[in-house]
Amino acid sequence: MQKHRLLISLALTFTVLLFSVISVHADESVSDWSKQHDRIWLGQNYWANPMENWVIKGGRSECTHAGAGRNVHLLAGRLAEKRGSFSTSVVVGRADDGKGRGSVGFELGIRSELGDYRSSLLRGRGLAAGMTTAGQLFIGRPNPNTKKIELPKEGFHLRVDVHPDGEKYEVTVSAYTNGAIPLATLTQSAAAAQLHGNIALINNFPGVKKGPGAAANSSARFWFSDWRVKGDKFVLNDEQPWGPILYAMHSLSRGVMKMTAQMPPVGKKDSNEVQLEIQVGKEWKNIGTASIDPLSRTATFRAEKWDDTKDTPYRLVYVTTDKTGKIHRDEFSGTVRKDPVDKNEISVAGFTGNQDTAFPNELLAKNVEIQNPDVLFFSGDQIYEGVGGYGIIRLPVEPAVVNYLRKIYLWGWAFRDVMRDRVTLVMPDDHDVYQGNIWGQGGRFVNGIKEHSQGGYAMHPEFVNAVERTITSHHPDAYDPTPVEQGISVYYGDMVYGRISFAVVEDRKFKSGPEGKVNDWKGRPDHLRDKNYDVKKLDKPGLVLLGDRQLTFLEKWTNDWRGADMKVVCSQTIFCNLANYHGGNQMYLVADLDSNGWPQTPRNRALEVIRKGFAFHYAGDQHLPSIVHYGVDDWNDSGFAFCVPSIAAGYPRSWRPDAEGQPVQNRPKAGLPNTGEYKDGLKNIVTVHAIGNPAKMNRKPVLELLHDKSSGHGIVRFNKKKQTLTMECWKLLFDAKKPKADDQFPGWPKTVSMQENYGRKAVGYLPTIQVNGMKNPVVEVKDEKTGEIVYTLRINGMSFSPKIFEDSTYTVTVGNQETGTLEKRSGLRPVKKGETAVLEIQF
Repeated sequence: MQKHRLLISLALTFTVLLFSVISVHADESVSDWSKQHDRIWLGQNYWANPMENWVIKGGRSECTHAGAGRNVHLLAGRLAEKRGSFSTSVVVGRADDGKGRGSVGFELGIRSELGDYRSSLLRGRGLAAGMTTAGQLFIGRPNPNTKKIELPKEGFHLRVDVHPDGEKYEVTVSAYTNGAIPLATLTQSAAAAQLHGNIALINNFPGVKKGPGAAANSSARFWFSDWRVKGDKFVLNDEQPWGPILYAMHSLSRGVMKMTAQMPPVGKKDSNEVQLEIQVGKEWKNIGTASIDPLSRTATFRAEKWDDTKDTPYRLVYVTTDKTGKIHRDEFSGTVRKDPVDKNEISVAGFTGNQDTAFPNELLAKNVEIQNPDVLFFSGDQIYEGVGGYGIIRLPVEPAVVNYLRKIYLWGWAFRDVMRDRVTLVMPDDHDVYQGNIWGQGGRFVNGIKEHSQGGYAMHPEFVNAVERTITSHHPDAYDPTPVEQGISVYYGDMVYGRISFAVVEDRKFKSGPEGKVNDWKGRPDHLRDKNYDVKKLDKPGLVLLGDRQLTFLEKWTNDWRGADMKVVCSQTIFCNLANYHGGNQMYLVADLDSNGWPQTPRNRALEVIRKGFAFHYAGDQHLPSIVHYGVDDWNDSGFAFCVPSIAAGYPRSWRPDAEGQPVQNRPKAGLPNTGEYKDGLKNIVTVHAIGNPAKMNRKPVLELLHDKSSGHGIVRFNKKKQTLTMECWKLLFDAKKPKADDQFPGWPKTVSMQENYGRKAVGYLPTIQVNGMKNPVVEVKDEKTGEIVYTLRINGMSFSPKIFEDSTYTVTVGNQETGTLEKRSGLRPVKKGETAVLEIQF
C-alpha cells in the first residue's frame, strides 16, 4: 500500500512539475498533427530531414525510414542566446515492429557556422538528449552504466527541462508513461554555448550508433505527437514558418502574365486548388483558380490582357479545412511590376550553380535586392544531388520527385523574396535532373547514369517533366510545345519585357552525346587529355547542339523586333570550351565535350544565326565567370557572351592559357592575364576580355571559401537609348549599399555596343538609309541571290549604313514591324569606294 502511495505521490509531483514549467512563459509551440489530414508535408512550422522520410499518419508525425539522423526541426521558434529556462516534451512510440534498434529524442541548440536558423536545418549541430531502444536515457552520448528501463509498447512521454545553474545549465531528460508515471530521469550539466539555436526531434541520432547499451544500428522507426516547447529561453518567430504557399515565380510578355505557385506535398483530403487575386483599387479581385499538379506540386496561372502599364499587387491564396472542420487560409503576396518600357536601362541579374553551402544565401540575396534588377535569370543547377543531404532517389517516380522537391525548395526559400516582385527566368541543367552531365539527344532514354554520355535522360520522363514544371511552367508559352522523345516537354521560346527581347534556348535537350560517336580514347568520353589529339576529328557530320527546331526558332526570333530595342539569348552555358583546368586538383583538360564548344560545326551554326539579331549571350554552368567575344571564321566576327559565377561554387574551374605558353594576339587594353585572342581546346576562335579564376588558396570560413572559389552573381545593364550593354560581375563578399572598385572580378564592368554583337568585318556598305517620319525603325537586310536574311536590327536614330559581307544585290526593308508600316527597297548594290549614296525613306 505504501509503495502505491509513493508512486501516486511521485506521479502527482511529476505532473505538477510538468505543467508548472510549461506555464513559465507565454511563448509556446504545440504541434497540431492531430488535426491534420494524412500527408507527407508536416506543416508550416516544421522542416523534416529528409521530407520524403516523414508523414502525418493518423494524427501523428511518423518517420518512414529507419536510417540515422532523420529529424524534424521546429521552425516556429528557437532557443535564444539569453539566460533562461525552457522545457520540451513529446509523446513518442514505436512505428515499427519493435525489433529495430536505435534512439529517439531531441537535439537542442542546433547551430551551423552561419548561425541562421535555415542554415542550421542542414549543417547545424546541437546537444542530444533522448532514449535508446535499449531503454537508457542519455544526454550527449549514452553511458553503459545508465539504468535500463522497459519502454511501454503504447508509447511514452519524453521530456527535457533546462534551467540555469551558475554559468552553466542543468539539463534533465525524463521518461514517463502516458499516465504521467515516472519511468526514468537523468540530469547532466551543459555549457551555455550549447543551448541556443534550433530544436529538433530525432529518429536515430547519428552519433548514437555504437557503444554499450546504445543501438548497434539505426533500424528503429518512431512516431511523435503532442510536441511542446515553452519557456522564457524559447522565442517564437511568426516570420519563420514555411508554407503552405512556399514561393512563386512569374513572367510578363506581350500582355500575358504567367505565374506558378510552388506548393508542398499536401494530402488527398487537403484542398487541391490555389487562387490568384489582384488588387483593384482598394478591393481584391479573384482572377483565377489553378489545380495543384499531383507530381510537381505546382499551380500555374495564365492571365491574358494583363494591364502591364502599372504595378499590380497580387496574392496567392490557399484555403483548406483540417480534420476538425477549421478553415485555414494562407496567403503569399507580391507585385507584378509594370512592363518597364519607359526605362532607359533594363538590368538583368544572372545566377548559376547553387550548392547549399551558403544556404539560405542571405548575403547574396540581400545584395541583389539592393541592386534591384528588373529581371532575374537562373541559368541552371539550382540544385545539386548532394543538396540537403540524405542522397537521392531515382525510382519510383513519386518518391524521387519528393526527394527533388525538398532540394529545390531550399533554392526557392533562399530567393523567394527576390523573385516575388520580379520577372524571373529559370532553366534546368544537368544536376537539376540528377545527372552529372547531360547530353539530352532529343529526349531519348539512356539506361542508367553510367551510360548518360551516350546521350539521353537517365531519370524517368515523368520526373524530368515534373522538374521542368517546377522551374519553367511560369515562362511565356513555348515557341513549339511539341514534346521530344519519351514525351519530355520543351520550354524554349521568347519573352519581351522592358523592350528587351529574350530568347530562352535549351542547349542540353537536343545535344548529341559523345560516347560511341567520337571518343576513341580511354577514360571519360567527354574529357580529352591528349595534347597531340587532332580535335577536328571530334567535329563529325550529324552531331547536334541546338537542333533544327531551335535554330528555326532563333532564325525567326532574330528577325522579329516587335516591341524590342535589344536582344539577348539566355542558355545554360556558353558556346566555347573556356575552362581548361578542372576540380580541386586543377586537372588539365585539352577539351571538355560537356562544354558547348563541341560539337564545333553546330556551335558555329548557332552563332551565325544568333548574330543576325545582334544578340548578346547570357549563360552560366561553367563555375568560371568570363566575358568572351565569339568568332566563327575570324576573331570577333560574332557576339559577346557573359558566363556568370556560381552562386556557391563547388567544383572549381580555371582558364590559364598564359601558363601553358599558348599564343595570344591582341590582348585587350586592360592587359589582364589570360585575356586576348585565343583558340580554345576545340580550336574555336575566342577573344577573352575578362576571367574570374578562383584563388590558388582558399580560406576556411564558409563564405570566404566560396568567395575564393569565384562565387557571386552577374548583372547586365541594357541601355536602350545608347544601345549598349554593361556587364557587371560581383564577388560574393561585398556590400551593395557601399560597393567598392574591387568588389567586382578583374575586367568588369565592361560596356560594349549592341552592334559589336555582329562584329564580322564588312566587305562593303549599301547606301546610307535616311528615314524621315519615323524614329528608331527596324532594318532588315536580305541577300537577293541566296534569299537569306543577312541580319535585322532596330537602329538607333534615323540614319543607318548597312554593312554587307558578299558582293551581291540586296533588299532592305525598313519600318515598324508592330504596325506593319514597312517600306521595301530592292536591287541595292554596295556603294563603290570613294562614293557616297543616300537612300531616303519617307513615312
